[in-house]
Amino acid sequence: MHLTDLTWPDIAALDKNTPVVFPIAALEQHGWHMPLFTDSMLMGEIARRAELELTKKVLFAPLQWLGNSHHHLDFPGTLSAEPRVYLDMLVGVLENFIAHGFRRLILLNGHGGNDVPGKQAVFEVRQRHRLRDDLLLLFATYWSLSPEAGGAHPKLTQKVMGHACEWETSMVLRLAPHLVKAPETVTEVPFGNSFEPATRGWIMTDRSVPGHVGNPTQASAEKGEALFQVFTRDVVAMLRRVIDWNGKSWDG
Repeated sequence: MHLTDLTWPDIAALDKNTPVVFPIAALEQHGWHMPLFTDSMLMGEIARRAELELTKKVLFAPLQWLGNSHHHLDFPGTLSAEPRVYLDMLVGVLENFIAHGFRRLILLNGHGGNDVPGKQAVFEVRQRHRLRDDLLLLFATYWSLSPEAGGAHPKLTQKVMGHACEWETSMVLRLAPHLVKAPETVTEVPFGNSFEPATRGWIMTDRSVPGHVGNPTQASAEKGEALFQVFTRDVVAMLRRVIDWNGKSWDG
């Protein structure tokens, strides 16, 4: 079900245990060869495919394309909400649907920069409603739900998600190849290991001059379709767990 297609009486009539998914992404630079809307295109496609498998069981809000992308602001075209403004916006969206009576809310993320504010948002909202034991508030980044995505296609060379990398470039090649500019001419930018397992504060120019991380020269539309299938499968599996949750327990 799409929130945008329904009337307010339709929403009022829904079972309040219906999971509500809020897809979130970004509009930011993706190197010399990829469109600014990459994250939103990919998250939107995964949400579209998941909705087709879960029609009538899950309510999908429209994609929120503005994300927390301050670490990309050195590259023209990037749009970013102030981090604390973005956090408050996510909290507000969750609070809206708690006020509407819904109990199972999921922020489904397609941009790495949204990870910290997204997790903080579900944490803060849970504290506000600490006397309730019937709320399920989740934040999930789609590629983190698929730890074996590196095996989605036998010719994939990357094992984890990068930025405007083999994975993302492959998926955009599958969706909109006319928007990808000669990825075979782009030089690989290694992932590196910067003080791991510590978390370092960084901006993209610390890591990459052209703005990508990974090896887009290995991308193909065939790999992109394989990745879409794996990511969609695992998003749907997570949402089925939400559907099946008994409404009280820690386990799900």
